[in-house]
Amino acid sequence: MKVAIVIFDGVQALDVAGPLDVFAEANTFLPEHQRYQVSLVGYEAGIVSCSNGMGLSVPHGYADFDTPFDLLLIAGGPQLPDTPPRSEFLKWLQDQARGAARFGSVCNGAFVLAHAGLLDGKDVTTHWADADRLTDEFPQARVQPDRIFIRDGRLFTSAGVTAGIDLCLSLVSEDWGHELAVRVAKRLVVYIQRDGGQSQYSPYLGVRKDHDPIVGKVLRYVTEHITDALSIEQLASAVSVSRRTFSRLFAKYAKVTPSAFVEQVRVDTARKLLEESDAPLKTVAFNCGFHSATHMRTIFFRRLNVTPRQYRQRFRGAAGTQAPVSEQPRVAEIA
Repeated sequence: MKVAIVIFDGVQALDVAGPLDVFAEANTFLPEHQRYQVSLVGYEAGIVSCSNGMGLSVPHGYADFDTPFDLLLIAGGPQLPDTPPRSEFLKWLQDQARGAARFGSVCNGAFVLAHAGLLDGKDVTTHWADADRLTDEFPQARVQPDRIFIRDGRLFTSAGVTAGIDLCLSLVSEDWGHELAVRVAKRLVVYIQRDGGQSQYSPYLGVRKDHDPIVGKVLRYVTEHITDALSIEQLASAVSVSRRTFSRLFAKYAKVTPSAFVEQVRVDTARKLLEESDAPLKTVAFNCGFHSATHMRTIFFRRLNVTPRQYRQRFRGAAGTQAPVSEQPRVAEIA
């Protein structure tokens, strides 16, 4: 199976190394005639500099390949959204995508696919930090910012950095079955499938530069009165405007309803307490304005797709971290 990983100067090293290692480990379990044949492809052959300063030797430029690959992946990098691809490369990419059995991106490599028109009308994801920009610049793409990876037909897109490993494990599973993917995950000491979406890894709610000052005032008020049962009237009064004016301005600048905003502040406050304290869940819930621990659990699962207990186990520290797949007794050993 012929695989191409397309890289550019400034590429994120893990966007390349993660997929490479998944396919390399899979090859150790496969007969020679079934192994993945992975090529690194650049604009030209030569040395590509990664964002961390590492250099990667790229033996091929894209013009060296006329026939489509079985799988083509575009790697991402911190500055990639700011660098429009070359027009001749986009034409090559369009031709490749038409003939490839599967194609996709790791992290914000999705922007390259978007420039080629390959995300139009498709369900896609990217790194949480770039999801809003991808939505704004390419409105024809249906961006789902909380997904670790997503498939839409022959198109595969993934969230940031290590999510490329999740994506490629799913491809190995599709090609050779779940048991082989588990074997590879064990060798790499990673989860075969992570719980939750990438929202749990994103930073806490902040006020963007394009927010009206009223949003910042509401954030401060909600944070200071987090245990109160906050109403729209109370929030409007806190910033000295009428309810009608408040609702209009808040919807314009915050892009969410006041109730959704308050809920997010409660969740983010709970996340911080879960990370930094061993307080009982019911105490955390009370201190963040939830009706009960059960109510907090419901909201957490709806927003982050993990429970508060699972979140604490993942982010509280090494002592409480869930064991990866190679150490989990419930995963059967494969002979």
